[in-house]
Amino acid sequence: MQNEAVSEPSIAQRLKAYIQPAAAVVVTVGALWMFHRMTLGVSLTDIEAAMEMMPWSAVALAFAATLASYVFLATYDIMACRIVAKGRVPWPNAAFSGMAGYAFSNFLGFHLFTGGAVRFRTYARSGLDAGEIGQIILITWMGLWLAFTALVGLALVFDPAGVPVFQAIHPATERVLGAAVVAALVALFVFAGNDGREIRFFGWYLPVPPRKLLLFQLIIGIADLAASAAVLYVLLPADAQGGMALFLIVYMVAVILGAASHVPGGVGVFEATLIAGLGLEGRADILAALLAYRIIYYVVPFLIASVFLLFIEAGVLRNVLTRRVIGSAKAVKTLVPPVAAAMVFISGIVLLFSGATPGIPARLELLEEWLPLSFVESSHFLGSLIGLALLIIAYGLQRRLFSAWAISVVLLLLAAVLSLAKGLDWEEASILAASALFLIVSRHAFYRRAPQSLGRISLSWLSLVALALIATIWLGFFSYSNVGYSNELFWEFEWSGEAPRFLRAMLGLVAAAIVLGIYILVHRPPARMKRIPDKVPEGIEAIVAQSPDSQSNLALIGDKAFLWSENRKAFLMYRRTGNSLVSMGDPVGDESGAADLVWQFRDMADRAAARAVFYAVPPESLPLYLDMGYALLKLGEVARVDLHAFTLEGAKNQEHRYADRRAAKEGLVFEVIPRADVPGIMSELREVSDIWLKEKGGKEKSFSLGNFDPDYMAFFDCAVMRLEGRIVAFANIWRSGEHNEISIDLMRYRGGVSKVLMDALFVKLILYGKEQGFRWFNLGAAPLSGLSDHALASRWNRMARLVFRHGDDFYHFEGLRAFKQKFSPVWTPQYLACPGGLGIPQVLLDLNTLISGGIGQLLGTATRRAGLVRVKKEKL
Repeated sequence: MQNEAVSEPSIAQRLKAYIQPAAAVVVTVGALWMFHRMTLGVSLTDIEAAMEMMPWSAVALAFAATLASYVFLATYDIMACRIVAKGRVPWPNAAFSGMAGYAFSNFLGFHLFTGGAVRFRTYARSGLDAGEIGQIILITWMGLWLAFTALVGLALVFDPAGVPVFQAIHPATERVLGAAVVAALVALFVFAGNDGREIRFFGWYLPVPPRKLLLFQLIIGIADLAASAAVLYVLLPADAQGGMALFLIVYMVAVILGAASHVPGGVGVFEATLIAGLGLEGRADILAALLAYRIIYYVVPFLIASVFLLFIEAGVLRNVLTRRVIGSAKAVKTLVPPVAAAMVFISGIVLLFSGATPGIPARLELLEEWLPLSFVESSHFLGSLIGLALLIIAYGLQRRLFSAWAISVVLLLLAAVLSLAKGLDWEEASILAASALFLIVSRHAFYRRAPQSLGRISLSWLSLVALALIATIWLGFFSYSNVGYSNELFWEFEWSGEAPRFLRAMLGLVAAAIVLGIYILVHRPPARMKRIPDKVPEGIEAIVAQSPDSQSNLALIGDKAFLWSENRKAFLMYRRTGNSLVSMGDPVGDESGAADLVWQFRDMADRAAARAVFYAVPPESLPLYLDMGYALLKLGEVARVDLHAFTLEGAKNQEHRYADRRAAKEGLVFEVIPRADVPGIMSELREVSDIWLKEKGGKEKSFSLGNFDPDYMAFFDCAVMRLEGRIVAFANIWRSGEHNEISIDLMRYRGGVSKVLMDALFVKLILYGKEQGFRWFNLGAAPLSGLSDHALASRWNRMARLVFRHGDDFYHFEGLRAFKQKFSPVWTPQYLACPGGLGIPQVLLDLNTLISGGIGQLLGTATRRAGLVRVKKEKL
């Protein structure tokens, strides 16, 4: 067959891929324009003077408030762990996760990506699954929004005159609005009760935790917001602090808009919102306070967390920390690539901003005695270009590329030398050298040697580079706003010619950016048209035979396309459905190339204007998908029988002994047909399969399940049950490499033959696997099983749990799990990894179409099954 696997994206799909990056650029440009209007008449010298005049007592209070805020942030996690996994997560682990997670996410701006990754790695070491970790993250966020609501309501009640948004409304009306907000919050507490409730609104489900939990969350949330706001409040001049309501509301709105802007750290958006909300335009002391706030609350915690991570990588803390904290610290080590990428990106910004601002005159006078002007000019120009290069190369560090690591180390060290040569900027050189040291110590994290073209850089990353360039250009013109620009200025080469140096560097940056943009557009790999081959490609069967996972045999169905690793020792099987490219499980084959394949698959989907989806992935792979910023949905659990321990002896196995003996008494005979002889019984197997499909009222599935196709069936041995020589049941046998696992795919039978037919067939197959020396017998997945029904579980978990409990007449989910549980298996969760947000429902619909043929087919099958069930019940 020739099914399309990757199609050429439509114009609408291509435009959709550009919307979010373009929106981030537009928002930032708008924020900078507003910021520029608000800072007219202010010079960089004025801001530096205001920074020097800032009282040390205010700085000390700001650091104290920052420490308090991060303690409260840690309390979020400690409390959430006590609720979700009481006694399973030591409090130092939870505290470390909260503080480190927020230190990275506050600075980088990607809260669910970085903060969620820290929490997953920390809590997974304590035995928590992805669903429980998701509940912890939900609880930590809930406290923030409770506090926001409460503070807005109280501010309107007690200080309505200080809220400029409502100045046109009478203060009494404002107090009524505030009282209504507070009353709604009180009603929520009453509604929650002692055990928690659930709010349903147009199909949406909002879990409400118990009253005591709500109260504690509210207290911690208010304390956290108050502490973080206090950091900026104490830094502001006394005449700019304003009323309590004004400052708190404006501060919270600025934080929310900054997070919603998709700009890292909300830079520019936060500042513009705060200045506009407080009405403090054109003041250097306000800009100095905002700059100090950014350094104290964002940069310093990030640097502390990064240094801590550096010491862990170097092994310095190995014998210093307690075992508990070491455990959580080791879990954070996988954050090295994104943190390294952030540090290199920041180093690039430091170089760009340094090239756009004046140097220190005393240092330039000292250089004049030792170096020629041409050397200083060249150092300044090259330093700016290296800054742009670091912004680009940082993308490769996030992808763990060794080439990006090597180039970054060289450029950072070279840039440190140039920083000294252009103006004795030892502070700048120290930052660059520290970033290089971090990379050198964490060399082991950058192991991927796959070639990476500039054309593969994501649009989101390119938008970050564009934002950095726009901010650099604005900063340069702001720094030299008092200079009269002319054509001759560009050609001035003097020791005091700071503005001409900026203009030349800016021209070089713009030219380099244009050349880079053209190169990326020309060399951006198109979405190639790929089709599913008529036959399973050569080499697939050999890799499948060596795989320790029996699920790898799905590659032999013939309904998938394949993405090969560079050395062709591993592959990833996938198929396109709707706007999703769906991978069936993890890559198969050489594990050293697995991460490369996953990233390549995501790149391919991005070029095809589609979303990359990974279906039925095991728990051990989840950190990789979290690194990609993906959401994780639990699909169910896989049951595997320990063949070393399985036996028919003992009271608990009496049911298995009965099925085995009853089958023998009824004349049922078990036999395994070698694959070479399967074509000879294909017609009998076809007859049994057709009868089974007719009785079940269904049609063949695909992708994650095999279907009755003679070419597919011929790949495997086939287990059969005979009655008087006639085949009455069969199952094709999957084998994994290294005798790790044996399983089955299709199991079909004639109805009415024997009540113990299926039980007996399973018992015989399990005993056969044990005789063959396999470690596990894989009974397959129980969909939607093992999902939490906790009041704080995600909507997906609660909805799926509801289907599991009440949809048995339609889909037999609960019955399927109960049947497999009879064999005392070990249950292992499996997950769906996909882009989060509003795209999840579409992903689920695409998956249903791929596996079951669409909603119509699913509902039709379910209705027929329900009818059969009702008929059986009526007969009973």
